[in-house]
Amino acid sequence: MRYLGSYAGKLALAEVAGHRLEGRSLIADIDSARTRFGDRAAVLVETVMLRRKAAAKFTDTAKFADTSDWLFTDEALQQATAGPVAEHRARRLAGATVHDATCSIGTELAALQHSAGFVLGSDIDPVRLAMARQNVAGVPLCRADALRPVTADAVVVVDPARRSGSRRRFDPRAYLPPLDRLLDVLGEREYVVKCAPGVDFAALRQLGFDGEVEVTSLAGSVREACLWSPGLADAGVGRRATLLDSKEEITDALPDDCPVAPVGRWIVDPNGAVVRAGLVRHYAVRHGLWQLDPDIAYLSGDTLPDGVRGFEVLEQLAFSERHLRGALSVRGVGAVEILVRGVDVDPDALRSRLRLRGSAQLSVVVTRLGSGAASRATAFICRPSR
Repeated sequence: MRYLGSYAGKLALAEVAGHRLEGRSLIADIDSARTRFGDRAAVLVETVMLRRKAAAKFTDTAKFADTSDWLFTDEALQQATAGPVAEHRARRLAGATVHDATCSIGTELAALQHSAGFVLGSDIDPVRLAMARQNVAGVPLCRADALRPVTADAVVVVDPARRSGSRRRFDPRAYLPPLDRLLDVLGEREYVVKCAPGVDFAALRQLGFDGEVEVTSLAGSVREACLWSPGLADAGVGRRATLLDSKEEITDALPDDCPVAPVGRWIVDPNGAVVRAGLVRHYAVRHGLWQLDPDIAYLSGDTLPDGVRGFEVLEQLAFSERHLRGALSVRGVGAVEILVRGVDVDPDALRSRLRLRGSAQLSVVVTRLGSGAASRATAFICRPSR
């Protein structure tokens, strides 16, 4: 660690970075580094390769720090918040005094230092703390346990560990530090706590949390659920979906009087953050859409919202593999994207069994409509907007 941050270590890293370290040259490049730097070759090669992975995760935003000379561990890089997500959180904390109590290698600090009134970091892991000292030079740091805050009036940001090796921790009480103990410690403070995207909202309420749950998506996938203490939440907001790709936010303070009606020209599969936050109806009202079924997240409309990928309905039929295969064959379909909600169908397995031959490419939306005895599986053959 000390060597990597030294002048000699930086020169060695620059030399190793000159190698491709991929494909056919990987073994030869590692041998070259081992010949040149002996036992230190492994950590040099690992650091260079981690920096390359980090480039896509962090440096695709305008304000985020240049991470080309950062230090990482593989686990810390995997756990680190993506640059755009960290920057979004920092914007919500603009002007505040913020204490990142699990600062790790410094990802959140790098975003916060551009917008917070004052920011400091702490972590219980001395190795990650040492990396943060190089990565975010100038930000005050100290070693401390997140369950024993060393600040009094700052907003506390905490990112509990949600993995044990390669296994995910689904129970928030199994986080490190445990979420129930965190909420007890931070009960009288303003705080922001990151959670797994699939965290059980009912379990959060059972733990006494009564603030805002924000579910954030980036590049089409849900990245995290974030707990905002009541004093940091907007009035009347308990759930929020933040779509960073489209710069849109949907909250449960918006109207949700969404009708249920037969399919229109388009089917829309809402962003995962909207679905996860339970805001499908609110999203539908904002965009003039309606539900195909009150318990299914698919929406429909005669006009496709700007910037949203949709599926133009060409044909509707009762779902069966035989009927679907025939309808696709008539259209000369050879490649098909299959989306499923509310029906026990494996899209990949279904695609294989359809045995399609043709040159056209279309999409199929399979879903359940109705409930009880009136419930029926339905397939929509569609043309995707993009």
